Amino acid sequence: MNTMVKAEAVHKSFGHVQVLKGIDLEVRTGEVFCIVGPSGSGKSTFLRCINHLEKINAGRLYVDGTLVGYREKGGKLYELRDREVAAQRRDIGMVFQRFNLFPHMTAVENVMEAPLQVKRRGKAEARARAVQLLERVGLGDKVSSYPAQLSGGQQQRVAIARALAMDPKLMLFDEPTSALDPELVGEVLDVMRDLAREGMTMIVVTHEMGFAREVGDSLVFMDEGVVVEAGNPREVLGNPRHERTKSFLSKVL
Repeated sequence: MNTMVKAEAVHKSFGHVQVLKGIDLEVRTGEVFCIVGPSGSGKSTFLRCINHLEKINAGRLYVDGTLVGYREKGGKLYELRDREVAAQRRDIGMVFQRFNLFPHMTAVENVMEAPLQVKRRGKAEARARAVQLLERVGLGDKVSSYPAQLSGGQQQRVAIARALAMDPKLMLFDEPTSALDPELVGEVLDVMRDLAREGMTMIVVTHEMGFAREVGDSLVFMDEGVVVEAGNPREVLGNPRHERTKSFLSKVL
């Protein structure tokens, strides 16, 4: 299997605060890779580094064999121009905690926007694809609804459709269900399960341990900016080796 994401000794600081302290991990193509851990452990920051929304301070991050955000010459890193970074980001879909939909646009307009602006797709083609994606996430009847008319779970499913509209090779999910009412969580996880079955490479920062156990291929437990434990989700969650992992899981399982 090919490697989709590779992190080598990734460090990230905000001022004097070290948030990531040398992250090493590999995500295989087609894998559902779950990241769990307490708040403030660096999970979301790491996810944002993968598409260069945050710049790393040291180390290397590769997506599909390509160095993210930099080019290397003579052992030195040179930051890419904004335009080059934007081109790299096109292949990476990201779904945030907060849905970040455009409130003045309907569901279908939200999904069409990036293909129209970034990929220069024709309007009819972009709309047809957007409708198809909304149907895929179970919102075929909400095409003309505005975000304010949708539940949180429906808005998050529009956000997933919007990310998929760019035909990404990698999907990043940053706690996609944490802002939802409990009864709406399942509908978002169902869409993510479908994506997993279709072979989409996904990195999921989540508190949904049941989803990680059931759908995940690999799992890492992060704390204080380091990977404490990694392995098969069922093994890590069912029989953690490290005291820190045991302590965390005793509170969330």
